[in-house]
Amino acid sequence: MQFWSESDSGSSGPWSVVITLSLAVLWYAWLYFKSSDSNSPLPPGPLPLPLVGNLLSLDPELHSYFAGLAHTYGPIYKLRLGTKLCIVVTSPSVAREVLKDHDVTFANRDVPAAGRAASYGGSDIVWTPYGPEWRMLRKVCVLKMLSNTTLDSVHELRRNQVRRTVGFFYGRVGSPVDVGEQMFLTVMNVITNMLWGRTVQDDGSGLGAEFRQVVGEMTELLAKPNVSDFYPGLARFDLQGVFKQMEGLGKRFDAIFERVIDQRLRMEREGAKEEGSKDFLTFLLRLKEEGDSKTPFTMTHLKALLMDMVVGGTDTSSNTIEFAMSEVMNKPEVLQKVQQELEAVVGKNCIVEESHIHKLPYLYAVMKETLRLHPVLPLLVPHCPSETCTVGGYTIPKGSRIFVNVWAIHRDPSSWENPLEFDPARFLDSKWDYSGSDFKYFPFGSGRRICAGIAMAERMVMHSLATLLHSFDWKLPQGEKLDLSEKFGIVLKKKIPLVAIPTPRLSDPALYE
Repeated sequence: MQFWSESDSGSSGPWSVVITLSLAVLWYAWLYFKSSDSNSPLPPGPLPLPLVGNLLSLDPELHSYFAGLAHTYGPIYKLRLGTKLCIVVTSPSVAREVLKDHDVTFANRDVPAAGRAASYGGSDIVWTPYGPEWRMLRKVCVLKMLSNTTLDSVHELRRNQVRRTVGFFYGRVGSPVDVGEQMFLTVMNVITNMLWGRTVQDDGSGLGAEFRQVVGEMTELLAKPNVSDFYPGLARFDLQGVFKQMEGLGKRFDAIFERVIDQRLRMEREGAKEEGSKDFLTFLLRLKEEGDSKTPFTMTHLKALLMDMVVGGTDTSSNTIEFAMSEVMNKPEVLQKVQQELEAVVGKNCIVEESHIHKLPYLYAVMKETLRLHPVLPLLVPHCPSETCTVGGYTIPKGSRIFVNVWAIHRDPSSWENPLEFDPARFLDSKWDYSGSDFKYFPFGSGRRICAGIAMAERMVMHSLATLLHSFDWKLPQGEKLDLSEKFGIVLKKKIPLVAIPTPRLSDPALYE
């Protein structure tokens, strides 16, 4: 993008240079005096250019680029992206100040244009500002939809989909399969079945493969640098078309939501009862009718929560499974330990059940180590302070965009021995969990805005990993090498998909039915 241009008139050329230089001097003088207040300095950071700030130097792989800048500017530093001041946090101690000591202040979001377009104007649990409305949505998700009691009640849905996936892989024994793609469809089918009682295949419209493409495009747009976010005054022009693209993708899901909601309401009017009448949609529709008058639960909230579950629960879990499978295949000694544990707990004459997963400490360690090296949200979801405060000895202005680089913190050599090595043993008999209380390891975030779907993700990832590694041996196609490189997005993914060949391990072919 061209932010300014030379004049066509030769006579006005010198004046344009003088004006540009004057603006530059004023810009730097303003930044200097704003940052040099001895009582409240801003964090350090790279020198910004006039008007564009540090925008032109951004690298697409933001998580590793931000980690590199931390080596120069320290554990908390600033970037100016257009008119937006961004603060990057890259140490456990500073992360603790943001997410625990000043949790309420930082519990809001700096909602990007793409986020508003994808979530019915920011009406979901991810982007809604901290307050009564957000607390109501959080309560709905954590206490009703994603509680252990609720998840226990629908475990058969998860089991059926995992068994269906085993059958898919068994039918392609000896042939290369895209592991991530198939696990995405598995997770998507589990979620849609829990939401409204049907899988995407059951809808009969071939939506499965399309869903993955749409979800992938949505998460990429959420992480894409957007002029509308850096220059809010230009947002109405949507110069890069990000809002329009995201709105179009959102409408594809909205049409599906409208269809299943209309069908459910029509059946209720006719007095018909569906087999899946205990699904989440039934509960949400009832909540809409009986909700609190002070903080009403609306149809917009309902659809926004459906969007959160479909978009937020699919790529995240399937990418973690894909990374874990890749790391284990890359370490034969780790794979051997996992399969020995599975044989001891499950045996070769049985299939994995969810009741087994709490008896698999080494596999749990594999999952935790995968989330250390490849955290689902490498920069979490950006926070935004509701008032100016002091963090790490620096002033953090109200309205800043705060990135917490959990990816870099998880690879910090001062916290982790051999941090780039995949070593599940570091999580055996250890204190590390997902509570967000230790700021050396918090893959699901921390504080009030910690991920609401941890229990669901844990069950889905563990059951899937245990089943894939218990039921099959895996190898790469001849001549292929395993690549573990990452592609940045608001959701981290493998740059090169894992394509592998399954071979049956179990003693009885009937176990694959």
